[in-house]
Amino acid sequence: MISVETTSNSSILIITPQGPLERQDFETIGKEFDQAIVSSGKVTGLMIKMKSFPGWENFEAIATHLSFVAGHHRLIERIAVATDNSFLKLVPGLASYFVHPKIQVFDLSETEQAIFWLETGR
Repeated sequence: MISVETTSNSSILIITPQGPLERQDFETIGKEFDQAIVSSGKVTGLMIKMKSFPGWENFEAIATHLSFVAGHHRLIERIAVATDNSFLKLVPGLASYFVHPKIQVFDLSETEQAIFWLETGR
């Protein structure tokens, strides 16, 4: 299960996993992603908010996740990861070698700063 919100200007998606990731979660994200593109012409940023990574429900969910990333990462300018988990703070650094967007990590309490960075790049 996953929660997807958009900011008032519809160019930033905020994703909050609420349990193991499922194939349907990426369909939900994809629909919101497409709506953001229609509404504002682009997806300026994506914020992933999570205390800890909940894992995937099954292999199908992993495959769908990888497919979503492969098909969408070039359409996003910036990704903010808001977490207090030490391990999760390391993952974006590794991911930056494989995906297009700039990635920055924030503490979970810094979501306002994360949104500002997603909007402005500063």
